Amino acid sequence: MTSVLCITGTDTEIGKTITTAAIAAALRSQGQRVLVVKLAQTGMASDDDGDVAVVRRLAGPVDVEEFVRLPEPLAPDVAARRAGVGIPTVEEHAARVAEIARAGDYDVILAEGSGGLLVRLDLAGGTLADFAITLWDKGVRAGFVVVCREGLGTLNHTALTLEALERRRLDLVGVVIGAASAEPDLAAQTNVEQLRELAGGQLLGAIPAGAADLAPDEFQAAAPTWIHL
Repeated sequence: MTSVLCITGTDTEIGKTITTAAIAAALRSQGQRVLVVKLAQTGMASDDDGDVAVVRRLAGPVDVEEFVRLPEPLAPDVAARRAGVGIPTVEEHAARVAEIARAGDYDVILAEGSGGLLVRLDLAGGTLADFAITLWDKGVRAGFVVVCREGLGTLNHTALTLEALERRRLDLVGVVIGAASAEPDLAAQTNVEQLRELAGGQLLGAIPAGAADLAPDEFQAAAPTWIHL
């Protein structure tokens, strides 16, 4: 059956979408059929290009879907309440992804959350962690890629996210540094090995800062060297 990789972050604005694009491109280079799903896009007008458009531009011919779009750049539950609209529950998101997975048209589904692991994706307080648990209950294999910063403070944020996954018995596929500087400072230099240790050796790679500005063909050629799956 199709596997699901849930892409989450230790914070917001850390390169989660660019990492998703790089993973999609790396999987494509291995001949994998990939679908990228953005469960909830916030901070975008109806005619704006959202995260899935960025992924499609950079990663090449991968299929993409956006389940929810809300105008204000807030957590999905808050944005929905302020907009006065209802949004699907995490259970409904999981049912939709499980149906796609069972159809067998893809080898891997990348499900990108909003912000961090415990951001509320629905009005009942459901999170990306709950989404993955529900997928497991439906018989669909799901694991997590955690995107983190490289600099000072990242060790605590990453450790907290990994502990939350472990307490829920959710599988960690690996950790990715979301925007690695070409000239890292001392904290960033020393954090690489610390992050590898926190991840139990599962540091999958690092995305260079500014990768989103590359031409799509350059991005796709480089992605397999950044991410090791």
